[in-house]
Amino acid sequence: MNKYSERVFNGIIKENPTFVLMLGMCPTLAVTSSAINGMGMGLTTTAVLIMSNMLISALRKVIPGKVRIPAFIVVVASLVTIVQLLLQAYIPFLYDSLGIYIPLIVVNCIILGRAESYASQNGVILSALDGIGMGLGFTVGLTAIGIFREIIGNGTIFDLNIMPDAYEPAAIFVMAPGAFFVLAMLTALQNKFKAPSATNKKTSEAISCGGNCSSCSGSACAANHSKLSEQKASKEKGE
Repeated sequence: MNKYSERVFNGIIKENPTFVLMLGMCPTLAVTSSAINGMGMGLTTTAVLIMSNMLISALRKVIPGKVRIPAFIVVVASLVTIVQLLLQAYIPFLYDSLGIYIPLIVVNCIILGRAESYASQNGVILSALDGIGMGLGFTVGLTAIGIFREIIGNGTIFDLNIMPDAYEPAAIFVMAPGAFFVLAMLTALQNKFKAPSATNKKTSEAISCGGNCSSCSGSACAANHSKLSEQKASKEKGE
């Protein structure tokens, strides 16, 4: 896998913003009452993410380090305004559904996080691909949660009825509590099957030998503990 395809794969699978990093939980919980809303928010965020990554990457040598965060916010806010006006003009039903969460894309931690950690340090093409990967990963996450909530809460997918007439929808799943139920079940499943996520990292992962010192006398364990002790001493000295 070359570095270009790796950037896309990384955002969709390896570091999926919703299922692995668990970022952008506000729109994830708020707008996924249906699959179309989840997909709409995901694609809107993807468009902003791609354009902001490209602009910030192109301007990375011009923006002073001391004001980089305000500069990133100005860039993102300008792009969000453009996207918001386009949605209002050409896709008004989606604009009405997403409502206040469109301008809140400005402070979405995924966008600012990628601008700070990747776009400001890499070229335009790689930054654009990084935006595509992270955006598509976010879209997949929101759409999947929206589908799950819509099936249980309405018996439909993308407003198409797929359940028998006898099915009684659990309306709570398209309400605010339903978002927390779905997220809790998702997190529980990730932890159960030990899938990579922000909620199941163990402290022992910081030690490459696994931290099982009672049955280890090797040099790797000693080296790791020596390194951790030095870091702790340095931190205490700095304080």
